[in-house]
Amino acid sequence: MCLGIPGKVIEIYEVDGTLMSKVDFDGVVQEVCLATTPEAQISQYVLVHAGFSLNVLTNEEASETMRILKELEAFNQDFYGDRPDDK
Repeated sequence: MCLGIPGKVIEIYEVDGTLMSKVDFDGVVQEVCLATTPEAQISQYVLVHAGFSLNVLTNEEASETMRILKELEAFNQDFYGDRPDDK
């Protein structure tokens, strides 16, 4: 199973002819390849897996996905607590 995470495009540029971007994942900024989603624009959300943008998301899709991921994080914290070795 693969997990794609939504992030907000904050910068777009090229590196050796490849379309790249800086993407903000709730305060963590990572470099992401936009070659598969060249239509992505600054301030739009993209779904990212392994450093590659898979899809451009609407604000609503991104918000809903982030809400669900935060719920999963809260569930995980409630279930496992602060014991990472038990996971």
